[in-house]
Amino acid sequence: MQVTEVANDGLKRAYTVSVPAADIAAERTRRLDELGRELRLPGFRPGKIPASVVKARYGQAVMSEVLEQSVNKATQQVVTDRGLRPALQPKIELVNFADGADLEFKVELELLPEIPMPDFAGIEVERLKAEPSDEQVNTTIETIAARNRKLEDLTEDRGAAKGEIAVCDFTGTLDGESEPFPGGSATDMQIEVAGAGFIPSFTEQLEGIKPGETRTINVSFPEEYGAKELAGKAAAFTVTCKGLKVPMNSPVDDELAKSMGFEDLTKLQEAVRGSLQQEYDNLSRLKVKRSLLDGLAERASFPVPEGMVEAEFAQIWQRVEADMKADRLDEDDKGKDEEVLKSDYRAIAERRIRLGLLLSEIGRTNNISVSADELSRAMRQEAARYPGQEQQVMEFFRKNPQAAENLRSPIFEEKVVDFMLELAKVSERNVAPDELSAAAAA
Repeated sequence: MQVTEVANDGLKRAYTVSVPAADIAAERTRRLDELGRELRLPGFRPGKIPASVVKARYGQAVMSEVLEQSVNKATQQVVTDRGLRPALQPKIELVNFADGADLEFKVELELLPEIPMPDFAGIEVERLKAEPSDEQVNTTIETIAARNRKLEDLTEDRGAAKGEIAVCDFTGTLDGESEPFPGGSATDMQIEVAGAGFIPSFTEQLEGIKPGETRTINVSFPEEYGAKELAGKAAAFTVTCKGLKVPMNSPVDDELAKSMGFEDLTKLQEAVRGSLQQEYDNLSRLKVKRSLLDGLAERASFPVPEGMVEAEFAQIWQRVEADMKADRLDEDDKGKDEEVLKSDYRAIAERRIRLGLLLSEIGRTNNISVSADELSRAMRQEAARYPGQEQQVMEFFRKNPQAAENLRSPIFEEKVVDFMLELAKVSERNVAPDELSAAAAA
């Protein structure tokens, strides 16, 4: 085999490779002989099929197979002999593969860069810590009690008051049309009078309605309404009240706790406090991780493979285009032309690839890995997100190893982050939960 380097530009390499025709022919003959011993054809004894028959019937298919295997083997040898670390699958271009001639092809590939290790001790991050107050715990439990409140039928002869529930049938039309628009009708819908969640001013107009009464409610869909065909349009709803219900507040006591599976109110309070603390700890982790990655990004100046950046950008841009079509662009992106947006998101793609390569190299050089037990635990946690379907999810992972492997990357990343936090300068500061939430969302 003859290999000639024809390009060496940054991380890009290109080689021409020539495999002697004699090697190709020898491998083809070997495969045809092997096939002849295995074939079973009518009129021939096993193992006695003439080579000419085997070649006539299967020569072309075997030749294709031999060429593919020869290209793959030669490409792997090029990579191994030169100690190359490809960033992506090498690109192969066949130059000559005629029968009886040398096999010639070109190999183009991008290499992983040399990645210098940053000085972790020079990275300074701040870990914000927050604890739930008694007031927050009590407020959360009161919210839980409100969600678990019971509804009782109103027996008084009066109209609906704010906060009460009107059981209604309604049909909506657009801009004075006579035919109802799709999705604009409902039966036995429970609507909180003057409550949130409907079209602005809809529920407010139900105040005072009585069972058996029919009203016409006029509203306008917001300009930013999710369904574009309705956004900004005027609508009229014919609403018939079929009954009224009054929410009965559940007292915050041991009975409420027991109805939720806890021994008493104290145990419920402990569970709520623990849940809030977990939420705050997750926000703290998010903030300190982001600060750490920002510090790493400032210290990472190595080149990145263009192919990896383009692949990452393509995935990002696909989502951006979907958001543009659905009018869901972030406020910061609205008003930017497409070229500016592409430039911004290509920079984001490059940062992601650079950080990903750096984290991978940090893990590799420091022997950080994900154990089989850790991966199994992640699979069980993922399955637990689908109550009643845990067995099916675990079976899916068993039949699709790549899906299970996709769980490995986030575990690996978190372990590398933990490793770096041990070496970085981490200060701690106690803050109120609101400050922590604002910092994490910034």
